[in-house]
Amino acid sequence: MFLLLALLLVLAWAGFFFLFHVTALLIHILLIFAVISLVVHLVSGRKAA
Repeated sequence: MFLLLALLLVLAWAGFFFLFHVTALLIHILLIFAVISLVVHLVSGRKAA
């Protein structure tokens, strides 16, 4: 679940970065959430699912 969320957030970040370059704050917030989600997924492993 967290891996899927991280993937979606990274894709959203990439899309916003290339399409809407003026919304830099939102883009970096999405990237931070994606990294946090990925770290939570890696730490919790499969027992959280």
